[in-house]
Amino acid sequence: MSARVTTLPSGLAVVTDAMPELGTAAVGVTFGAGARAEREDEHGLAHLLEHMAFKGTARRSALAIAEEIEQVGGDLNAATGVEQTSYSARALAADVGLALDILADIVTEPAFDPEELKREQGVIVQEIGAVEDTPDDLVFDLLQETAFPDQPLGRSILGTPKTVRGLDRDKLSGFLARGYRAGAGVVTAAGAVEHDRVVEDVARLFARLPEGAGETPAPAVYRGGDLRRDKRDLEQIHVAIAFEGRPYDAPDAYAAQVFANLAGGGMSSRLFQEVRERRGLAYSVHAFHWGYADAGLFGAYAALGPQDAAEILPVLLDVLVGAAEDATEREVARAKAQMKAGLLMSLEQPTARADHHARHQLAHGRPLDPDEIVAKIEAVDVDAARAAGARMLATPYTLSALGPTRKLLSAERLAERLGPRRRPAA
Repeated sequence: MSARVTTLPSGLAVVTDAMPELGTAAVGVTFGAGARAEREDEHGLAHLLEHMAFKGTARRSALAIAEEIEQVGGDLNAATGVEQTSYSARALAADVGLALDILADIVTEPAFDPEELKREQGVIVQEIGAVEDTPDDLVFDLLQETAFPDQPLGRSILGTPKTVRGLDRDKLSGFLARGYRAGAGVVTAAGAVEHDRVVEDVARLFARLPEGAGETPAPAVYRGGDLRRDKRDLEQIHVAIAFEGRPYDAPDAYAAQVFANLAGGGMSSRLFQEVRERRGLAYSVHAFHWGYADAGLFGAYAALGPQDAAEILPVLLDVLVGAAEDATEREVARAKAQMKAGLLMSLEQPTARADHHARHQLAHGRPLDPDEIVAKIEAVDVDAARAAGARMLATPYTLSALGPTRKLLSAERLAERLGPRRRPAA
């Protein structure tokens, strides 16, 4: 991969990755100001700002933004994450300048029209309602909230109807001013792009970004806990059990991900084979590991019928603990192959490349070459994978469950099974 980086005098990084065989390009601007950057009275603000950026600027109406990019066959998108917010566009090679112009416009001079704000608050409240009606999404929001209580990392990205309705233009402007800064941002372009031309356009179009870096969020504190919502109207139980994971720059971060993959990352994984194939307990089951700047979350999820509720948690725990004790070299090799293939296959698309470079530039101060990542994956051996799993499983547990949960192993029995060292903080 031929990523090139230029840092402008303002502190804004520009990363390009030319793919000469393509006739299209993906461009984006990303800031290290996601939901975790919100203050106590700003729950849902980062996501609301992402929506409002498309609702008109000093130069363009909401309709004009959509028409200009679609007139040339392009498209716009955006995403709010826990630690980053990104805005992106796809366009033909000849229209990269226009795409950058629109992106710069929406992140530097959004209008925050009061009528548009009111309408978009209503849209987001509907989006929150949709998540409440989607238990396989909601269970993970509840898991994060239970693992990291009373802190930004534990709050849902969308906010609540009450908090979203309480946000106003001043709060949007304040978050924009402190989070969307040159030193906290990166502009990426991949595909049919020329580095020097992109740098020239970015220097001119993003000149209005204030200099300086964004605020550093308060340290995350993993605590764990047990949250169950007994919802008799659901036909399935959705259950997720988790433990403290590893930050993305921890020495054993790749080992933790390898362990998660071998435990429950595919059809040949231990969880899939034991829970679905051998026992028929659940249609959907998998393991996961999420790394953040200073925290992480590792665990397993399953969706199953209430008749199997009593069995699921003991089985999930037995599989995870067993993998930490006796994972094989063959399982580790298979997990590493899945990770490498997933990475390299995704980077065949310019949008994925642009996103890849943005995330790593903000997280590590430079784009990581795929060969470097592959080497770190390859360096994980069976002992490292087992050790990472054992370390995570030795921490207090977090449980979230939705549905007819009465027959699940009780919190008391679960704590007894795991032992006193792994009980959540009181």
